[in-house]
Amino acid sequence: MPGAATDNPADAALHAVMAADRGRILAALIASTGDFVLAEDALQDALTSALEHWRRSDVPRNPAGWLVQVARRKAIDRLRRARTFASHSPELARMIAQDQQDAASDRAQEIPDHRLRLIFTCCHPALDPKTRIALTLRTLGGLTTDEIARAFLDRTPAMAQRLSRARQKIARSGVPFKIPEAPDLPDRVQAVCQVIYLIFNEGYAATEGQRQLRVDLCEEALFLARLMRDLMPGDAEVEGLLALLCLTHARRAARTGAGDVYVPLSEHDRRMWDRDLIGEGTALAEQALSRGRVGPYQLQAAISALHCEAADHRHTDWPQIAALYRVLLQMDQSEVVRLNAAVALSFAGQTRQALKDLEALVGDLASYQPYHAARADLLLRAGRAAEAVDAYTAALDLTRIDSERRFLERRRQAARDDQNR
Repeated sequence: MPGAATDNPADAALHAVMAADRGRILAALIASTGDFVLAEDALQDALTSALEHWRRSDVPRNPAGWLVQVARRKAIDRLRRARTFASHSPELARMIAQDQQDAASDRAQEIPDHRLRLIFTCCHPALDPKTRIALTLRTLGGLTTDEIARAFLDRTPAMAQRLSRARQKIARSGVPFKIPEAPDLPDRVQAVCQVIYLIFNEGYAATEGQRQLRVDLCEEALFLARLMRDLMPGDAEVEGLLALLCLTHARRAARTGAGDVYVPLSEHDRRMWDRDLIGEGTALAEQALSRGRVGPYQLQAAISALHCEAADHRHTDWPQIAALYRVLLQMDQSEVVRLNAAVALSFAGQTRQALKDLEALVGDLASYQPYHAARADLLLRAGRAAEAVDAYTAALDLTRIDSERRFLERRRQAARDDQNR
């Protein structure tokens, strides 16, 4: 992407504005153009112009507003050159009028926030569930196609084709760019919550790069979860989702130690946890559960709250966490939930059964790095150091995070030392 971080002030400014405001900028452009592909192409044109103009002169006072205005003009130019110019005349007239209005304004351009509208558009029933999530992660979350493919344990070319077809389907079917009316909201909320959760998950456990944590994505997801809570007051699962994100994000500062090495939950310095976020998340979880409509996000929030309440890893209420996972498995039989349930079971004193549960997952999670890391830890705790070394090697072969690699290498060496004793 143009604007990668460099020593050049213009490049650094462009990188910063795209990291902070990409979703808001693109949502505003889609609202203006009514076309996903046109908005994305116009934004790329604007980014190229920014590199040229910002390097030659000063960075504008409002970089995000500059990008929106230039991208809109690029979109107008694209429509004027298109063979279907006449059919786009209403959109063209609207964009020209908006551009003239902004140009006549003396104040810095304010970008309207259309991100929630964008999520609901991406999560329209005309798209299948997997496509809804992937499109929102790409368009609003700013994840690359490769990152999304790994989040779905999918191949990158297949995901690229899925995203392309989704944009074309939205354009052909005239999916409205709006928040649904009240009668239609419940059917759409589940898909939206899943999108927000996956955006957060990619930020909290990034699949590639130097560090495992991408705070920008986590905070984007938190912002969207708060918007959803405001839009759907009293919805227990929306409250549960926000509670889960608060409680998880509260632990972020303790996840990296000296030398940028990943620190697992069992070794966190809990003094580094954000107690305000923990308080907010715990209150939200209790409020959601009190409504009597228990769902998966509420159960995960309750599990996270138990972690946050414990003085340390050893004093965590593992039997209660394992019990909550049993309830969660009645609602969600996904491989990752089954993996986490097995880990909880091991800490509740049932390591042998936990290992059996993990062995049953190997076919589904053979290319999922956390599976091999969890299995290695269980094997080491079970006194099977040689097998643990092999499992750590499998995890290392799959990791793309530098901080995580350093952690796994240390764990593998510890298993080798244990094996040689």
